[in-house]
Amino acid sequence: MTTEPETRDPVAGEAAADDVAVVQKLVGAYEQIRAQLHRVIVGQDAVLEELLIALFCSGHCILEGVPGLAKTLLISTLARLLSLSFARIQFTPDLMPSDITGTEVIEEDRGTGTRSLRFVKGPVFANVVLADEINRTPPKTQAALLEAMQENQVTAAGFPHKLPKPFFVLATQNPIEQEGTYPLPEAQLDRFMFKVLVDYPSEAEEFEIVRMTTAPQELALQRTLNAREILDLQEIVRRVPCADHVIRYAMRLTRSTRVEKGTVPKFITDYVSWGAGPRASQNLVLAAKARALLRGRYYVSVEDIRAVAHPVLRHRVLTNFNAEAEGVRSDEIITRLIEATPVDAAAEMDEAMAGRVFKR
Repeated sequence: MTTEPETRDPVAGEAAADDVAVVQKLVGAYEQIRAQLHRVIVGQDAVLEELLIALFCSGHCILEGVPGLAKTLLISTLARLLSLSFARIQFTPDLMPSDITGTEVIEEDRGTGTRSLRFVKGPVFANVVLADEINRTPPKTQAALLEAMQENQVTAAGFPHKLPKPFFVLATQNPIEQEGTYPLPEAQLDRFMFKVLVDYPSEAEEFEIVRMTTAPQELALQRTLNAREILDLQEIVRRVPCADHVIRYAMRLTRSTRVEKGTVPKFITDYVSWGAGPRASQNLVLAAKARALLRGRYYVSVEDIRAVAHPVLRHRVLTNFNAEAEGVRSDEIITRLIEATPVDAAAEMDEAMAGRVFKR
């Protein structure tokens, strides 16, 4: 990965000095967080990158993987590094919505004898909320997070209560043990910017994991960013411009997943029941902006869109019975879609955003 942003690019032109400093700030923060995480987490580079891209985009993530792959440890360590408040909610079948959002309690003033209602905040009022095994609780309780994830607030007794900023929901789920689980509704899945797949480690990585975790450990992690700095970095990401042809490419990917909506590839009609909505196009572009900056570039390329397509689309492309019967997964469909979606070569050369490239 390029850690030093280029001061001159044949496409983007010469970057202004303050723009260079802006990119250096984000790249430096990314490298520092990644280095600290690797003191605890072995390997999983792609997972770390996707998680941090979502962080810089103010997006929520759902991590899917078998037990024992350090999903919970990764999220709790990230919260410690960022000097943010952290709350873990263990989702179980008997969990109630008020156990997440909070509840109204009656208080009595002993002096006057008057009674009043006071809202007691639940664990969702934290900067980083770990929704552990989110698919183990009924839809009624899962839905308690919908307003929080979309509106950054909780409504109780008709009164809105603002959540702290920044606010991230990082959920985990187990893909293999489906007994006693409740699959998340599509409306809630769509609130997650990324669905990140956590895979088994390589042999060398597993050796290092066993060696590290079976020896005495005294790790003092260095805190890297506070809430104000994270909000500033999120604003930097949004200021990155994106050429029209890159936006249209992201839209073509998304719109090509919609069955019976225009012309779509045959494998889409064969294997897809429902495609991705406009929120997928928004997340593709926003995540591509963050990825471009993390590589020291001042503009978004089609390659950035392709790189983030799988985590953005895999939970938004719903397969049908034919796909289930033939063992075709959404990741395979997205890969074929990327290969089948053409790039306008003439438009790709039109990335010449000379001079000051950040929006003020």
